[in-house]
Amino acid sequence: MPLISANGVELFYDLAGPEGAPVVAFSNSVGTTLEMWDAQARALSDRYRCLRYDARGHGRSQVLDQLITIDDLADDLAGLLDALGMAQAHIVGLSLGGMTAQAFGVRHPDRAESLTLMATAAYLPHGYDKRAETVRAQGMGVIVDAVLARWFTPDFAAAHPEVITPMRERFLQLDPRGYAVCCMVIHDMDLRASNAAIRAPTLIIAGADDPATPPAMLEDIRTRIPQAELIVLPRAAHIPAVEQADRVNRHLAAFLDGLTGGKTSRAGGVSFEAGLANRKSVLGAEHVERSLKNAGAFALPWQDFITRTAWGEIWGDPTLPRKVRSLVTLSMMVALHREEEFKLHVRPALRNGVTIEELRALLLQTAIYAGVPATNAAFRWVKETLGDEIA
Repeated sequence: MPLISANGVELFYDLAGPEGAPVVAFSNSVGTTLEMWDAQARALSDRYRCLRYDARGHGRSQVLDQLITIDDLADDLAGLLDALGMAQAHIVGLSLGGMTAQAFGVRHPDRAESLTLMATAAYLPHGYDKRAETVRAQGMGVIVDAVLARWFTPDFAAAHPEVITPMRERFLQLDPRGYAVCCMVIHDMDLRASNAAIRAPTLIIAGADDPATPPAMLEDIRTRIPQAELIVLPRAAHIPAVEQADRVNRHLAAFLDGLTGGKTSRAGGVSFEAGLANRKSVLGAEHVERSLKNAGAFALPWQDFITRTAWGEIWGDPTLPRKVRSLVTLSMMVALHREEEFKLHVRPALRNGVTIEELRALLLQTAIYAGVPATNAAFRWVKETLGDEIA
């Protein structure tokens, strides 16, 4: 998953889905990375070419500490499409990404096949200049708790630490300069008048419990864009693509399929693209891209097999939660003394919700049924993999 030059900035991106399929480009919210769209990529990559990227200043994209506007972010996306040889795309954006999508629809009307705007606003100046000053002076940690409290409803946050923890970690890893630049984009932006020029079919999705961009802000956008449709999702705060992923996916798929005539191609077996999206979600996109690149022609059939079967059919089966699958996988790797595979799955297990305490308990359990030497080795593997992250 490489960097690519677009509009004078290096952007980190990911592509999944059949070549030649309609392109759906996802733009992330301020404070997140392209991983916020994991569930949508899994749901759509069987029949759409799903393009995700880290907005400039975020994640693995370049940080340029210079004043920019929302038009620059829209042109970043246009430049990314240019660099990838994509003439048009269906644009999906959330929060800052939704603002980017609105600007894109105005500046590049012939390239926007549709817009999906989630948890966003056309005008939102209050407080973002102060937030930019704060993170520049004190770092990301000083605001992380307040930000995450607005992203998810309390019930969801309490019930899903496996979701909250990795998003929190990615937030804390952001460069404060890149985050501050994008905060000022929001502070300076006003899309209210220009939205009347949007002609692309537009779906708007609001979270009923969103304190950052409440439904009234989305309703305001709806009144300004001709023929736009608004959906309000219950029990959703500011990141509905994660908190209400299934509902978002149903509405998004129905909207896109209605425009393109797309139909799921999962009947008769799981597609390579669907398996690839699962594989990247669990193991990390960089690792998977590296494995595919290094496979060579001889091993490509093997990569195809494990992607479709292991990651498409098995890891993609919702019967067992991913946390349970991680625990089962780790215990089997201990019992079979598969060091390389065990180490590969340790961090993904933590991202899937396994705590350090549960990992230790799992190793003690395996000592009873797989033997003390096997577990002794596993404790060493954990230490080699996580290092100073564990006591």
